Amino acid sequence: MKAYVMRSYGSPADLELVDVPTPVPAGDEVLVRVRATSAQPYDWHHVRGEPRLSRLLPGTLGLRRPGIEILGADVAGEVAAVGPAVTGLAPGDGVFALVAGGGFGEYTCVLAADLAPLPGSLSFEQAAAVPLAAMTALLAVRDDGRVRAGQRVLVNGASGGVGTFAVQLAVAMGAEVTGVCSGRNATLVRGLGAAEVVDYTAADVTRGERTFDVVVDAVGGHSAWAFRRILARDGTLVIVGGPAGRFVQPIGHAFGALALHPFVSQRMTMTDVVGHRDRRADLLALTEYLDDGRVVPVIDRSYPFAELPDALRYSEQGRARGKVVVTL
Repeated sequence: MKAYVMRSYGSPADLELVDVPTPVPAGDEVLVRVRATSAQPYDWHHVRGEPRLSRLLPGTLGLRRPGIEILGADVAGEVAAVGPAVTGLAPGDGVFALVAGGGFGEYTCVLAADLAPLPGSLSFEQAAAVPLAAMTALLAVRDDGRVRAGQRVLVNGASGGVGTFAVQLAVAMGAEVTGVCSGRNATLVRGLGAAEVVDYTAADVTRGERTFDVVVDAVGGHSAWAFRRILARDGTLVIVGGPAGRFVQPIGHAFGALALHPFVSQRMTMTDVVGHRDRRADLLALTEYLDDGRVVPVIDRSYPFAELPDALRYSEQGRARGKVVVTL
């Protein structure tokens, strides 16, 4: 099979499209023929090996060499074969999943427990835009933010991959949502259900007079202390992402919020989708929102497999509205 292999840290141009053996599913695994995947920050951070602090922490970045040779965390495709212990799935079934890696190849093995049926309303391309970004947004809004009907929610980075899902999910849960994005993306964010949009190029939302019950911060740009000014006394700040950096960021942004938590009345928390284990249940929960139209994947650009490095380069610019997907 063909796959993009990462042998050392570098740039998207260093990914090699080569022939590798097609994996064989173990007892509890499913071999998936990948039809679409995503190019997103998770992937290009791994390509760069950044932030370098992450190489010293437990996770998927190796100290000197990449811990994952074939990247691609979002997988949408068809079951090609199943391991002997797998029941309920058969060749030809449409599935999607969040995985540590493997989406940048024509085939990948996935634990059956992590797979969910492809939402009936979505194409493979649309489904590939969902797993990492939408699950992150779900955990941030539902679990960490504990959003309830009637609350005021601010989504910082509302036009990005996680942000577009966070806006829609918070609206679906009955919240009044304010989105922060650039002016060129204001119409998109309003179309996702935001009651108000703040253009960060024209105004500093942390200096406004409105307060919020929950702030979901997907991009950084303001410290936790600054966001605290617009949080209700019992409000919650959820850190999802932060500014990119070679050595510490975005880890420093998240750790700064967590360090502040014991000294303030508000909750300061961080969403960890990588360490989350009940992935199938959350994909099924997301499917309910997707199938009834309350949540719709936003796709900025779609690239063919042969242009996957270009997709990563575009994602790395940080200007994508919604997701960047790759079709095989």
